[in-house]
Amino acid sequence: MRRLMLLRHAKTESDAPSGEDIDRRLDQRGNDDAAEIGRWMAQHKYAADLVLVSTAVRARQTWDIIWPLVSEIMPRARVAHLPELYIPDPADILRIVHGAAKQAPEGLLIIGHNPGLHELALGLTAGGNETARRALAGNLPTSGLVVIDFAIDDWRDVSFQRGRLDIFVSPKLLQKSKSSGD
Repeated sequence: MRRLMLLRHAKTESDAPSGEDIDRRLDQRGNDDAAEIGRWMAQHKYAADLVLVSTAVRARQTWDIIWPLVSEIMPRARVAHLPELYIPDPADILRIVHGAAKQAPEGLLIIGHNPGLHELALGLTAGGNETARRALAGNLPTSGLVVIDFAIDDWRDVSFQRGRLDIFVSPKLLQKSKSSGD
């Protein structure tokens, strides 16, 4: 089995001082949300052997906040910052997933951007957690984490409609869960 985790970067400022989209930084809510998702990942033991991060400032900052929180559950995680993860389409991300076969991780975490991550998550999942599927159908919000399991041994076998959605969480969903007493 292989587990793919897709994490959209945390909430950002509207404009970067440079005026370039790639340079947009996290705002205070983004910092808080990234920490909340990192704590949730650590508490529920959602770990990866390989972490691929977009080179956009907001994606790198998201990982920088999460890493200290998850380092105990993934002490040997290899991390790479990939320019090709900056606003790619789903097919591009799928090629990157297939490329993970060279390193053969059991768990792969990709930190990137919409619309590509959201479209890929929808395209890969054919079954799984129905509540999570309904919640994910509309949007993959900032700091949203999608976990998809595949009954495969090789990342090159990941393809559309072959994944099982394990869970979808976001800071907003976690707050709803807390307030409803779940």
